[in-house]
Amino acid sequence: MPSRQPLPPKLRGGPFATADARAAGVGEGRLRGPDLDRPFHGVRAPVAGAAPANAVGLPPGFPHPGRFPDARAAEEFALLAARCLAYTVILKPGQFFSHLTAARLWKCPLPEWFARNEPLHVTTTRPSRAPEGAGIVGHQIARDRAHVVDRFGFPVSDPAATWLALAPTLGLDDLVAVGDYLVFDPAVLDPHDVRPHTTLAELAGRIAVPRSAGSPAAASALPFVRQGAEARTESLLRLVLVRAGLPEPELAVDVYDRDGRWLGRADMLFREWRVITEYDGEQHRTNSAQYERDEARIEGFNRAGFATVRIRKQHLFVQPRIAVERVGRALRDAGWPG
Repeated sequence: MPSRQPLPPKLRGGPFATADARAAGVGEGRLRGPDLDRPFHGVRAPVAGAAPANAVGLPPGFPHPGRFPDARAAEEFALLAARCLAYTVILKPGQFFSHLTAARLWKCPLPEWFARNEPLHVTTTRPSRAPEGAGIVGHQIARDRAHVVDRFGFPVSDPAATWLALAPTLGLDDLVAVGDYLVFDPAVLDPHDVRPHTTLAELAGRIAVPRSAGSPAAASALPFVRQGAEARTESLLRLVLVRAGLPEPELAVDVYDRDGRWLGRADMLFREWRVITEYDGEQHRTNSAQYERDEARIEGFNRAGFATVRIRKQHLFVQPRIAVERVGRALRDAGWPG
């Protein structure tokens, strides 16, 4: 049985344009080989597993993407990066990743996970036509409205532009959660992905530009965006509580006992009434070390006289009324007059 013709060295190990392959003498039969995927029209890439990858599934040489909240998020990003890398071989000058694709490249918390068949959003500036083709959602924008930066080697709409572009399609609460994420300034910086990605002032400034796409929805969400929410679930829980008439909590607060000893960081603190609200996420089920640390931290809060209310996934997403009742009861017991 004849062996498969090897590709020219410059085409090995990553995606390439079929036009480049033909120019290098590669025939049509070889381009239809079973070892090559066809992610987009005019693009070939090694089938999954045919090319080496690093520990998180990213191609060799890909910039370090920084930390992820869990293994699934890292895997999702690797799938997305592979799709974007494949498209960059035919990306034209002036084109860039935008909308949902840009949000994923910024690692925004979104209601749905990335899927292999999810199309990429690609924007171009006028007068060029919006990109077309299977697996692509094309957009067109005026040149002075294009705010493009480098993100892991990709041309991507900047965080504020990305947030505005999401506004027409995301619900209010999820748009707030993405805004919270983009303005969050973590206590411990990730050297590979420095934050905050933008500021409340920058978001407000973009909304103020006349006829900006997404401005009405974004203007409705901006008053609820806060600096301090560390996770989408914390943003959603805060909105549930405040919308029900409970007071506004402080977010990501360092808590100390009466002698000034640091007890830990609370998700939400109602300082006047010494009530803390914590969201118990999936890590408490899957990471025993994290579970033990959180148990010790919350025990310290309780010993220092803080009432700690722990909210689980069921309460937030299925029975939010119970979350409101539990936090409201703790506040009233502590003297809140509401």
